[in-house]
Amino acid sequence: MGFLKEFREFAVKGNVVDLAVGVIIGGAFGKIVTSLVSDIMMPLIGTLTGGVDFKKLKYVITPGTPEIAATATSPAVPAVPENAILYGSFIQNVFDFLIIALCIFAMVKAINAMKRKEEAAPAAPPAPSPTETLLTEIRDLLKK
Repeated sequence: MGFLKEFREFAVKGNVVDLAVGVIIGGAFGKIVTSLVSDIMMPLIGTLTGGVDFKKLKYVITPGTPEIAATATSPAVPAVPENAILYGSFIQNVFDFLIIALCIFAMVKAINAMKRKEEAAPAAPPAPSPTETLLTEIRDLLKK
């Protein structure tokens, strides 16, 4: 029973719960930014570059061959897939990373700015101690 109790204490600690929330929100944020990149930014970049679709860019090392059906005189030849370097996909992933990094930087910068405003807000002066209050009253009475 000790193992289950330890696990429960570990699982409900603030750090573990905060980490879980961060991972879930990060996954959702990643989907939003990926959609921003692939659905909005890349079509614009493709238009600026003359309609280039980065995902289709590749360097073919060996071309593929289609399947050849068997005939009476020759056996069937299976299809051979093409061997290619997909550098366009790499470019797409670099753009994804840069835009995600930019969005996260902007979020962290905004959060830090809000924290600085909270820190910069002047604190209320501390209330006078009972001794100071009593001395102030005595001073005021002596002035009369």
